[in-house]
Amino acid sequence: MSKSPWPDGLRFAFGTLTVFPVKVSRWDREAARGGMLCAPLAGLAVGVCAAALGVLLLVLGAGPLLAAVATVAVPAALTRGLHLDGLADTADGLGSGKPAEDALRIMKQSDIGPFGVVTLLLVLLTQVAALTQAYADSWARGALAAVVSATAARLALTLAARTGIPAARPEGLGAAVAGVVPAGGALVAALAVVLAAAGAGLGPYDSVRTALAVAAAVAAAELLLRRCVRRFGGVTGDVFGALAETAATTALVVLSLRH
Repeated sequence: MSKSPWPDGLRFAFGTLTVFPVKVSRWDREAARGGMLCAPLAGLAVGVCAAALGVLLLVLGAGPLLAAVATVAVPAALTRGLHLDGLADTADGLGSGKPAEDALRIMKQSDIGPFGVVTLLLVLLTQVAALTQAYADSWARGALAAVVSATAARLALTLAARTGIPAARPEGLGAAVAGVVPAGGALVAALAVVLAAAGAGLGPYDSVRTALAVAAAVAAAELLLRRCVRRFGGVTGDVFGALAETAATTALVVLSLRH
């Protein structure tokens, strides 16, 4: 009898998507499938940590801006900055105008080009501005935005790992998880996150807005995913990072909007 992939899947999700001290004992496709299906749970944990620090600073007397900066810093720290690095590398690859093979080589280089720098700056400023607005409304809205955006970011990874999305390279994290999630499983995960987000809303209107934030995050990530697949021939670890940051930023913008 084969061992259930779910405990290994949880370890895979937390061990590869966060710095939490989780030992990954299996790297096969079955564990990767469970791991990518569990990716939103890793995002939930990251979001809770981010929200906790932001709310703590507010309680201690800090303003919304400082709370927002701290909230943005936590996911970066808990992922070793890999998603932000992936965003910058993907921006450089897309902006290079080079053929796929050359663009992938540019993305693999350790330095960051002008497209990456500008993209990082704009994305981080947008995230901080959106969270500042959310915290200015109330600590609860800020905390909700932090949790929902981090969860939606990892949901984007689940959807990007669905069947039919190829890897651009034969090695790396992208190759390890590309195509491991059945389309039906990806759909169930998306519906579960949308419903959970709606249930976490702070009232009827807010429930709708929170659900729409997740839907908008997924849609924005899907547009970028399609662009990257056409441009690079598939996904890479950098592309996954870019998708996560794109989804998180989109969710934060929607959640920052006033009534």
